[in-house]
Amino acid sequence: MQAATATKGAISIRNVTKIYDPEGVNVMAVDDCSLEIAPGEVCMIVGPSGCGKTTLLNAIAGFHSITSGEIYLDGEMLCGPDKPIADQGADRMVVFQNGALFPWKTLLENVAYGPIVQGIMGKKEARDKAQDILAEAGLADFSMKFPGEVSSGMSRRAEIVRALINDPKVLLLDEPYRAMDALTKSIMHESLLEVYDRTKVTIFFITHDLEEAIFLGDRVVVMTTRPAKTKKIVNVAIKRPRDYTVLSSEEFRLLVAEAKGAVHEEAIKAFEAGERELA
Repeated sequence: MQAATATKGAISIRNVTKIYDPEGVNVMAVDDCSLEIAPGEVCMIVGPSGCGKTTLLNAIAGFHSITSGEIYLDGEMLCGPDKPIADQGADRMVVFQNGALFPWKTLLENVAYGPIVQGIMGKKEARDKAQDILAEAGLADFSMKFPGEVSSGMSRRAEIVRALINDPKVLLLDEPYRAMDALTKSIMHESLLEVYDRTKVTIFFITHDLEEAIFLGDRVVVMTTRPAKTKKIVNVAIKRPRDYTVLSSEEFRLLVAEAKGAVHEEAIKAFEAGERELA
């Protein structure tokens, strides 16, 4: 895969466990989870709602602590036994489900904001770079628009551009296209693939959409129902660069079916567990 040419962004998740409220409700969200993600890999994470996928993403980002285990980035420990929560940093940028652009700032100002506030770039340098990467994302004509003046797809594209301005090692995406209609989502998929082909940034992407997972990913990691651990890994050998012609291929259909079988098993378990909890 083309992503193998990348030299940064290797994530190593080693026997990670996360227990919320260990002295109270004692909810185990992640249980002895291990996963190796190569530099420049697009790793898609799927599994039942509430299974612990976002908990894992938050641990990598430094938003949540882990109870045990270790997480490394390019061989350096982010968190482990003596450091339960990772430091947050521009090497790991997050895009969540809900939009996070400042509504009172233009797209250009939103994208340039981070490097200016962090003191990484001066105002002019940051604005010049923001303008360049907005243009690469097809947003040059909208850079002076406010988020409320552009479509949801354009706003989300600007968020991804904002995440990339500091040249992060890893892009962490938590169902960024979940609320979009099918047509807008397809455009966003193409946009993300263009970004990936250009940057080879490592992508850790949580989704419930199996077709999205197969179309975008190098591997699809199916997680078990809570507590989360790796159930199955589907290797996606579809060549890059990709376009929507692959969606009608037999190879694509078989890969979706393979992933769907594993996800369905866990969805049934999650449903039955929920019924028992309500009973």
